Amino acid sequence: MSNANENKRIAKNSILLYIRMFIMVMISLYTSRIVLKTLGVEDFGINNVVGGVITFLGFLTGSLAGASARFITFSLGKGDMKELKNTFGNIVKIHLLFSVIVLIISETLGLWFVMTQLNIPEGRETAAMWVYQLSILTAIGGFVCSPYNAAIIAHEKMSAFAYLTLADAILKLVAVFMLVYTPFDKLIFYAVYICIIQMFDFVVYIIYCNRKFEETKGLHIRNTDKKLFKEIFSYAGWTMNGNLAVFGYTQGLNILLNIFFTPAVNAARGIAVQVQNIVNNFCVNFQMAINPQLTKSYASGNLERMHTLIIASSKYSFFLLFLICLPLIIEAETVLKWWLGEFPEHTVNFLRLVLAVSILYCFSNPIITAVHATGRLKKFQIYEGTSLLMIVPIAYATLKIPGMKPEIVFIIHMVIEILTQYIRLKIVLPMIGMDIKRYLREVMVPVLKVAMAAPVIPLAIYIQVPMGETASFLAIGIVCVVSVGMCTYVMGCTQKEKSVITSKLRK
Repeated sequence: MSNANENKRIAKNSILLYIRMFIMVMISLYTSRIVLKTLGVEDFGINNVVGGVITFLGFLTGSLAGASARFITFSLGKGDMKELKNTFGNIVKIHLLFSVIVLIISETLGLWFVMTQLNIPEGRETAAMWVYQLSILTAIGGFVCSPYNAAIIAHEKMSAFAYLTLADAILKLVAVFMLVYTPFDKLIFYAVYICIIQMFDFVVYIIYCNRKFEETKGLHIRNTDKKLFKEIFSYAGWTMNGNLAVFGYTQGLNILLNIFFTPAVNAARGIAVQVQNIVNNFCVNFQMAINPQLTKSYASGNLERMHTLIIASSKYSFFLLFLICLPLIIEAETVLKWWLGEFPEHTVNFLRLVLAVSILYCFSNPIITAVHATGRLKKFQIYEGTSLLMIVPIAYATLKIPGMKPEIVFIIHMVIEILTQYIRLKIVLPMIGMDIKRYLREVMVPVLKVAMAAPVIPLAIYIQVPMGETASFLAIGIVCVVSVGMCTYVMGCTQKEKSVITSKLRK
């Protein structure tokens, strides 16, 4: 397939994913407001931190999910159906085995941690235990479903992915309406309903894949390709270090905040992360459409195409995310007031900090996808994972200092993420034959120019011009869009890109 056709597919898939995202954002914003209001700050915080213990175990499941996506996409790039069927069958078998491991760890070490280490308010212990046990079932359902989800993305069937995830979001919207009127314990009811939705998703994904993809039909999980099994297992094993780090700086920090502060601080973090996840979707959807092409380009030996996609994914993701995050960072308090009315202390600062971290994420994903395409993970995971793993112990030591504010954990995360990105570039770019000077020249230089110039006028207006909340938000939003757009065109685009933009605008 020609590069032009592949680019059209990327564009089409990106549009579908953005339509999906827009609908899901509307649903998510509404449901978050109602869930917080209905459960209350205390129960919202309990649900966030207790469910997060199981998510923390996702460093096991997340490793295999990444392995699934890589091996399925790589086999598709080679075009060998026999190898593809063999790969998918072994991936499903590994996921089933690991789901048993996750269950055992959750019901032993995880259960001990919830019962003895977390700060659960008196009288809510039973509800917290219900949330924990149902979170285990939900996590295992999502884990077993992971290979089928990976197959849909690898085949670039983004329309199906969009419809299935939208159905999930709509069911969760129904859960919110039922939550308001249920006569039962609302926290327990919400956990039960979310678990049922996950089981429904699991069944739907399997049915769809069995109808559409040849490799998912007639699985014989008793037949094990020992060489492939070992290769996938080894790949997943090396990614565990990195995934442990990811869950450390997400749920690990969440647990630290619970230990040193109260569930109200967990609720503040939960709200900030909710907005962060919505914003991240703008970047994730764009990169999700490109990632399969990155892996397939490497599998087919087209490294120049791979380099071009890395540059485009990194640079355009930043411009898009910066355009969205800048007004949200400046007007964080106004946005939270409109959305939630009342919100816990620290939420404004948490939101600004996690959005700043999100902007950094858009550079890491293309590099991580590239190294996964090569399959040479040992050195990368040792250095990257070790660097990110330092976030939790450094945050813990810092929080031990008397009077330290909870915001410090996000500042620590931000600093270490910048250092880790440098490590990624030094390791991965030589693996794929890409000159680091080219990356710095074509990605980092234009990005830094835009990042330094675009906020100047919006910040000056925010600080110097007194306005009401509505007028301020509208003015800052418009100025941010114009400022980022102009700076991106003048400082962030090459001459060729400017010519394409000018031609499109004229038409």
